Amino acid sequence: MGFDRIAAATDQAERIARLRLSRTQRIGPVNFANLMLRFGSATRALEELPQVVKRTGGSLTPYPVARLDEELARAEAAGARLLVLGDNDYPVLLKQIDAAPPVLWTLGPLKPRKKAVGIVGARNASAAGQKIAQTLAHELGDAGFHVISGLARGVDTRAHEMSLKSGTVAVLGGGVDDIYPPDNRGLYEQIREHGLLVSESPLGHRATASDFPRRNRIISGLSLGTIVVEAELRSGSLITARLAAEQNREVFAVPGSPLDPRCRGANDLLRQGANLCESAEDVIRVLEAQMGFNAPETAGLSPAPDIIAQPQNEDDIARVSHKLLDLVSETPVHRDDLLRLCGAQPWIGLAALSELEIAGRLTASEGGFYSRS
Repeated sequence: MGFDRIAAATDQAERIARLRLSRTQRIGPVNFANLMLRFGSATRALEELPQVVKRTGGSLTPYPVARLDEELARAEAAGARLLVLGDNDYPVLLKQIDAAPPVLWTLGPLKPRKKAVGIVGARNASAAGQKIAQTLAHELGDAGFHVISGLARGVDTRAHEMSLKSGTVAVLGGGVDDIYPPDNRGLYEQIREHGLLVSESPLGHRATASDFPRRNRIISGLSLGTIVVEAELRSGSLITARLAAEQNREVFAVPGSPLDPRCRGANDLLRQGANLCESAEDVIRVLEAQMGFNAPETAGLSPAPDIIAQPQNEDDIARVSHKLLDLVSETPVHRDDLLRLCGAQPWIGLAALSELEIAGRLTASEGGFYSRS
């Protein structure tokens, strides 16, 4: 509900304002959506934010215009295209997920379709694992699916190579101009020519370890289902599978030998209830039964969170913000408990929590917990 209610940008200035707002410190996807629904536009949110956070004793410096101009210049030189939440071309499946990226940069001619499947797996995949990834990508492409992956070595590389003709999308941790790993430069150029490169990171940004979990939620978010070919018990592929399940998407796993550590993660997914995948037919059968390709665009998808669904009263938000500051200590407290204890209507309490996080007064942690910064 929250992300779908963000209106299309009225002009290019508003689209650039959304990019700047999304790059501002402490404004992640959820806070971005909060602010958009609260103020109606990124332009107004940027104008109001300094005073809004000041009233709770916090501070905020909007993303520097000089750095924004540098990013836009890099994008123009690379031929990258900006997509913002609210654009008609923003991927339908992706905007349905929790914490949908406020902005995306893309390179390439392909437009991602709803009929898409993610294929992920080990970077050091076995010969058998790489062969399975190739076969799945080829057969799913022949069945009309786009293949989504992360351009990593091993399984990702094979999945992209075999779906270049049918349609492949590479989601990057760095900017869309960051070729990583370097030995996939040739494949990167082929995808740029025939497929699509996608990233929420600024152009010029070089991928770091912390970027890949964010990248993984986009892989699963663009896909009706995610296939794990080979993965160790502690791997990024299992993070992608977990995110797919949280997004109410299907998870598939290719079984492997219990003697091979690279298969333990996929086998564990099967133990937890993932769909068995021995061929593309297994994937197609499940998706046709569970989703239906002729259903409405939102069928079978989890709704985005109801962030702020009511008109806002700034005085009420300010009052609740101060009350929440009194309730929160260094010990993390769950959001639901804070909303109950502050006695405010939920949408007012959520707006106040967002405001305090943006102001740097509260720190949000995984699972919906808040503590004093």
